Amino acid sequence: MLRIAVVGATGAVGRECLALLDGGIVPVEQVVPVGSARSLGRDLGRELGLSLPMAELVTLDGLDPRGLDVAVFSAGAEISAREAERLASAGVLVVDNSSAFRMRPAVPLVVPQVNPGVLDDRPEPNLVSNPNCSTIQLVRALKPLHELAGLEDVVVATYQAASGGGVRGLRELAEGSRAVLDDPGAQGAPGGRFGQPLSFNLVPEIGLQDDTGRTHEERKLVREPRKILGLPDLRVRATAVRVPVFDCHSEAVHVRLREPVTAESVEAALAATPGLRVHGRSQSPSYPMPRTVFARPEDRALVHVGRIRVEPEDDRAAALWVVADNLWVGAALNALQIVELALKNGWLG
Repeated sequence: MLRIAVVGATGAVGRECLALLDGGIVPVEQVVPVGSARSLGRDLGRELGLSLPMAELVTLDGLDPRGLDVAVFSAGAEISAREAERLASAGVLVVDNSSAFRMRPAVPLVVPQVNPGVLDDRPEPNLVSNPNCSTIQLVRALKPLHELAGLEDVVVATYQAASGGGVRGLRELAEGSRAVLDDPGAQGAPGGRFGQPLSFNLVPEIGLQDDTGRTHEERKLVREPRKILGLPDLRVRATAVRVPVFDCHSEAVHVRLREPVTAESVEAALAATPGLRVHGRSQSPSYPMPRTVFARPEDRALVHVGRIRVEPEDDRAAALWVVADNLWVGAALNALQIVELALKNGWLG
């Protein structure tokens, strides 16, 4: 039985962590919700209808690491960089959802379905990084393709939901959509959570651009799969787009493989992979969509793949459409599956 602190418990990912813990994903003795000073006094268990054994909400300054087994951080890179190592040095296993430690060599970057072996032993710094939400669903679809025929080149365009911008992002999309419906001529003002108005719009910029024109999100999509898959020379080209969808990220993925494949062999490899749901050409529709993926908890826990095809002119070129819940698969669920894997391996609890 674990004592787990959820840092950023009032945010979108933190609330999903609490809900998943309430569902029994790992055995819990007590959950300590951690939030900002303005959240003190909130009863999250009652607000969210949870039956978890919950402590009172505390701030990070008031969090006592003694007796804690795990701290799941979902409060952003700035807070993680400032506070996570303090808890880790006190003996708490920190699973961090931010970008603060992902590319640090000593810190494992983990997707349990893809590279579980990196957690055979407890990491020395007591830190484990959760990858970027878009990276997680991407590498879970890429791994069986690499095992089938060897990955050579990846081109991915992501279509990322407003929930990637947290509670504020969801609120901005809802309020902006109402404003446009009330006044179709309304354009909205630049700024806010996404840099530009998102309602009835597409924003092909997630994070700041560097000197090459790549955004922060695109740099993560290039670097993180290499570390997770153990393919440091893998060529990855990415375009990240924010779309006016509330939940679930989607990706158009094009790969070039070392060996020839057929659409049937690609579909079979994906269908045989635990945690993936293949939407085959015989189904109607033959592709997943954010609304249908988000509709049921059992679908929210999976990575969905459809539109599987191999180029007629090049039998080493395949394409996929990948959809997953960015708050579960891409964040809270992956973080707690890391905790579950640590328990299974016997070095936690």
